[in-house]
Amino acid sequence: MTTTTVQRMKTPSRVASRRTRKPNDLAQLVRRAIDEGADSVEKVHQEIAALPFEMLERIDGFEGLPKVRQFQKKSIGAVYDVIHSVNHEVARLADELLAKAKPKRSSAARRSRGTRRAV
Repeated sequence: MTTTTVQRMKTPSRVASRRTRKPNDLAQLVRRAIDEGADSVEKVHQEIAALPFEMLERIDGFEGLPKVRQFQKKSIGAVYDVIHSVNHEVARLADELLAKAKPKRSSAARRSRGTRRAV
């Protein structure tokens, strides 16, 4: 286990039960999960995209190869930057909407406010 994994496991949001989490905490948990997933996918994407360049670098005569490789790397990075930006914006909107939303009471909670019947 990496240090980051251990640190993440110790955070209060991981320890708190699902019932005690606030909706905004849940939105941030989802945002974090998407960010981490996108980072992992980008890393794999970059590694796979680099494979043909590694093969071509063994052959003489490809002078422009470093520029093409850099362009591809930046292009892939730009796509994941957009994914992260959209994810952060969606999380911000979710936080705003959840903050404005009034929690609905379940029908069981409404019934419990009334008089209880003796059994």
